[in-house]
Amino acid sequence: MQVDGYSLDAQKDKLRKYAAFQDCYVAGEYSDEGKSGKSVDGRPEFMRMLRDIEDGKDRISYVLVFKLSRFGRNAADVLSSLQRMQDFGVNLICVEDGIDSSKDSGKLMISVLSAVAEIERENILVQTMEGRRQKAREGKWNGGFAPYGYKLVDGQLQIAEDEAEIIKLIFDKYIHTNLGANGIASWLNKHGYKKKKRQNNTLSAFSASFVKGVLDNPVYCGKLAYGRRKNEKIPGKRDSHIVKQSDYMLYDGIHDAIISEADWKEASDKRRESGFKRKKTHSLDHEHILSGILRCPVCGAGMYGNVNRKKKPDGSLYRDYFYYVCKHRREVDGHLCDYRRQWSEDKVNRAVEEVIIKLVQNPKFEAVIREKINARIDTSEIESEIETLKKQRRQVLGSKDRLSQQIDTLDIDDRQFERKYQDMQMRLDALYNELDSIEDSILEAEQRIDNIRRQKINGENVYKYLLCFDRLYDKFTDAEKKEFISSFVESIEIYESELPDGRFLKRIRFRFPVYFKGKEVQEISWDEDTTVETVALLIKELE
Repeated sequence: MQVDGYSLDAQKDKLRKYAAFQDCYVAGEYSDEGKSGKSVDGRPEFMRMLRDIEDGKDRISYVLVFKLSRFGRNAADVLSSLQRMQDFGVNLICVEDGIDSSKDSGKLMISVLSAVAEIERENILVQTMEGRRQKAREGKWNGGFAPYGYKLVDGQLQIAEDEAEIIKLIFDKYIHTNLGANGIASWLNKHGYKKKKRQNNTLSAFSASFVKGVLDNPVYCGKLAYGRRKNEKIPGKRDSHIVKQSDYMLYDGIHDAIISEADWKEASDKRRESGFKRKKTHSLDHEHILSGILRCPVCGAGMYGNVNRKKKPDGSLYRDYFYYVCKHRREVDGHLCDYRRQWSEDKVNRAVEEVIIKLVQNPKFEAVIREKINARIDTSEIESEIETLKKQRRQVLGSKDRLSQQIDTLDIDDRQFERKYQDMQMRLDALYNELDSIEDSILEAEQRIDNIRRQKINGENVYKYLLCFDRLYDKFTDAEKKEFISSFVESIEIYESELPDGRFLKRIRFRFPVYFKGKEVQEISWDEDTTVETVALLIKELE
């Protein structure tokens, strides 16, 4: 790495020669390679040097640095660190600058030069940000990886047709159906769509965070945003961190739009309106136990709980009636699903409970469930994925820190300073984009693990509950019932209406194989053409 026109080895060599010329003994060398001098935080070697001085190690008299900028670029840090050293009789010598803090003029020069260096650094940052703002005003891409759906050609965004289809699908599903970000990601994955792996992404599956990022990015309607992320000071510290902003500037881009501005605005408005969880005000203890598990008999989408609130005959209090209904979100032959029957939650819940009771009473069920259930909650694969992502993050952070240090140490008098600075800044922007994408992927993977641990009862507990299902289930709260059923049952299919013999359950699919009719099966069916003719016969076989 080159800094100030000298490699690190060359700087060390010059310091050793200076010490030899002055008949000084070099007690130790401290080098934070790749670390920025803008703050003492994150500079372990610098802090070790201060501790050694305070401990009186090797009876140090002087600290030699190549230039003052190598000691620090923050005026407050430079002066406070120097004061700590001088409290223990240790002074600072900046070889290249010809400064010795043991002299009055030297300490004055250090105060002035450190303040100038900090101001200079802040001015460069302001100029850079203003340059980026001007590029946004002109509609030009500001650097970094192209967003999904686009590719970079000579520094300009061009539509990547193989990716743009996904962007159009996401906006179409979000605007014209009741699907949210999770639902759209699930729909894309289930229908065989694969996310193209980019430089800043290693996952081919779609996630809710990816969908939200697409819906919130105005680049897809031909706009460029400036100020979506901002460095904000951390209270009580000199450091700052990047914070996403809700209010930012939008400029017309010179790139082609993938969706219309009207569609983006509609999606943006819907995100603002539906991007929060509504507070429950009635029937606080009630949960729609089979919500999402029960399938619409027409379109196959999950049916969800609904409530009809009616006054009692005397008009004094309200009474809630709960039903499972299809939300008409799936299209059948080009039309929205029109299945509108409401199924009583109590009726459907009781039918499913009866089947599970009979199923778990099978004496061979215990051996099967012990063997199968633990695999369902294994998170080792996701944890391995997170470790890989964290390793990538460490690599990117290392590259970012090294590049920041190079930027900090550029010689402003170098006639190629501006070109070098702009080139490095573009590379730094790309690293920030890559880091942001990796952290989104880590968050998404951690949320998957959290969902497994929070929403799925562990295998041993499920086993215990199943053994005592007929005695314990009625004592569960609705929330516990919902958690338990979702850990055991994957989907429930019903007929469009009750059959003449009164049955309406068609098929139950479990999350792991169960023992039934002398073999392991993933589902139990009431379909006349496949398994049995009546509920009574099925219950008899379960017994």
